Amino acid sequence: MDNGPDAIGIFDSGIGGLTVLRRIVERLPGESTVYLGDTARVPYGTKSPDTVRRYAMACARVLLGRGIKMLVVACNTASAHAVEYLQDALDVPVVGVVEPGARAAASCTVSGRIGVIGTRGTVASGVYERAIAAIRPDTRVWSRACPLLVPLAEEGWVRGPVPEQVVAAYLSELLEHEIDTLVLGCTHYPLLSDIIRAAVGPSVQIVDSAEATAAVVEEVLVAAGIASSGGNAQRTYLVSDAPESFAKTGREFLNHGIDDVEWVDF
Repeated sequence: MDNGPDAIGIFDSGIGGLTVLRRIVERLPGESTVYLGDTARVPYGTKSPDTVRRYAMACARVLLGRGIKMLVVACNTASAHAVEYLQDALDVPVVGVVEPGARAAASCTVSGRIGVIGTRGTVASGVYERAIAAIRPDTRVWSRACPLLVPLAEEGWVRGPVPEQVVAAYLSELLEHEIDTLVLGCTHYPLLSDIIRAAVGPSVQIVDSAEATAAVVEEVLVAAGIASSGGNAQRTYLVSDAPESFAKTGREFLNHGIDDVEWVDF
């Protein structure tokens, strides 16, 4: 299906970027979207930076073939390693999720003590530390890789004692630093937000970069003069593997069913 020149292209290593799609659609319901989940290669967080950049460019090319006017990298690992690369290589605006999330965290914190959870790739890159320090140099940031959370979210294991124990184990070290703000540095993690909230308690602000990213998307569209004037917005879903599983788990992220998921090979 060709969405024409009015579609926003969004990609993630898997299903987690649907949290970003959901916020974009809520904020900009008149914009058509094409979502690509690279489910054949998930997770990106265990891959090298060069491999992530190669995967990101492959995803971008698939979406460009659908006539998109803007690209949203709805994956923290790909945002850490590939956003600047894509911005230099492509002729459409490119927005990642790290910078908006860093801005939101810097704005939320009172004590300046911020925790970040993410994939190994995102944490190893130090991208959140740099982005937050550039906005608020007075902050201190502690990061923790949580490699088991993506497969838990992908498999729909978002409730019960197993994810509760895993989340508690990952967050215990960050809580020792008396953080007052926690950044969910992976778009899969909002599906575990109830468990994360219970683990950190009410005094810690939780930052989901999806909402902040949606605001930046709107800013860029307006500034570039390419915002939609309305009309019949289309929703297209593409995956590189397991469309049935994507549709089933996607319901958890979007709170509604996904009628048609197209498999693409690239």
